[in-house]
Amino acid sequence: MAIDTTMLEANGLRFAVDIAGQGDTVALLLHGFPEARQSWHRQIPFLAELGWRVAAPDLRGYGGSSRPQGQAAYSIEHLTEDVAALFAALGGKRRILIGHDWGGVIAWQVALRGKVHLDGLVILNAPHPDVFARELRRGWTQRRRSWYVAFFQLPWLPEWLLTRNGGAPLVKMFRSHSEHIPSEQIEIYRRNLVQPGAATAMLNYYRANFSGLAGGAGSNPVITVPTLMIWGKNDLALDIKLTEGNEQFVEDFTLRKLPRASHWVQQDAPDEVNATIAEWARDKGLA
Repeated sequence: MAIDTTMLEANGLRFAVDIAGQGDTVALLLHGFPEARQSWHRQIPFLAELGWRVAAPDLRGYGGSSRPQGQAAYSIEHLTEDVAALFAALGGKRRILIGHDWGGVIAWQVALRGKVHLDGLVILNAPHPDVFARELRRGWTQRRRSWYVAFFQLPWLPEWLLTRNGGAPLVKMFRSHSEHIPSEQIEIYRRNLVQPGAATAMLNYYRANFSGLAGGAGSNPVITVPTLMIWGKNDLALDIKLTEGNEQFVEDFTLRKLPRASHWVQQDAPDEVNATIAEWARDKGLA
């Protein structure tokens, strides 16, 4: 199935969006750091075949989407408002939100804040905020893995390190984590990163939301939306213990661990991810 690229106006910004499929069920796919909408190219046609209208945008600050200035423009309030506005622009009677990494962080917050009525939530390698807070309190295992979050708070140095030699450190990072991400996708991420102001926009997700997102255990309402968590077990940044206990915070929770996948799970194991989403969607009456 062909993927079309269009520009959508939402929340006062312009978003580059890859779209495929028809139907009254809209699936919105949110990528992570430091990726782009192309990270979903193995999912978009497959999910469209389920009868969904599938849309994968570049998040604000990324790729072909608007890049507002200032750290505050990347607060979680604005990011969740983007999702609500994109769903409004796309229409549809049923709404499924799928997010990986930072896209998963945003997706959790959309469900928790109730800004959008969701019929399904799919999270890939992104912990529920209360679970993340729990693991940070338990000891140094996840704190050590999250060292880069503190590093990203520094001015200019992270930008310099990421973009030097034309973005070579980003390419090296992807290659050290996974052998399965296509070179053409990594090249897209590299080109996006070295655009003027792009690295700062990407890092502002971490800077604008450094405190407050994790919260304290039990500080968030229970999610009633049917939720699927897919987790690549070979994640170097997020400990596998973050998959434990999520069912305490979600009424209808399904967990699938993929033993041979890294953090970049939908690119590492696209067939397994697709099959898992399809099985869950059919079980929940969403496909």
